[in-house]
Amino acid sequence: MSKKRAAGFTLIEIMLVLVLLATSSVAVMMTLPESKEDKAKDEAARFYHLIQLLGEDALLNGYDYGIRVEPNSYQFLELTGKEWKPVSGSRYFTEVKMDEGIRLDVEIGSYSWQDKDRLFKPGSLFNEDLFAEQTDKDKIKPPQVFVMASGEFTPFTLTFEADGEEHYWRVQADEVGLLHLLPPGETIESLSERESQ
Repeated sequence: MSKKRAAGFTLIEIMLVLVLLATSSVAVMMTLPESKEDKAKDEAARFYHLIQLLGEDALLNGYDYGIRVEPNSYQFLELTGKEWKPVSGSRYFTEVKMDEGIRLDVEIGSYSWQDKDRLFKPGSLFNEDLFAEQTDKDKIKPPQVFVMASGEFTPFTLTFEADGEEHYWRVQADEVGLLHLLPPGETIESLSERESQ
């Protein structure tokens, strides 16, 4: 009498296949690129924490710092004598370049001053590039945001925009020097209302 072997798979074989599929899907998920909005969020959070740390460093060590913002990067500067120089001897406060697809926009002044009924637009009345000397080409541009030795900040809003996204993350310092990390669609007022409830 011949014994017929049962057709099918054993439980161990099925479980082994499931483990292999799960492991390979996790590996694939880890290699998929993040969305641009996630990158903007990460960069905004990074800047938020760095500027908090910079404010604490300024307060503890008595240094005046500045931040120069360009469309694709920002750089931490320190005031040495009469000129601004990149922060030296720090692994945190270096020039930070944005990933491709992330753009920065800085607006100086507090949010309560950003009304549309202004008589004059903020900024210089002159084209400063026309008056720059030829020797100033190598000179470091001054910062737009100041972090004083007292721990105070220039009121500002730094926007992290992702290409193709309508929503953007913002880091904002208000009149009293408090820093806020604002998700898309949030304002300081709506954030404080939600926290008070």
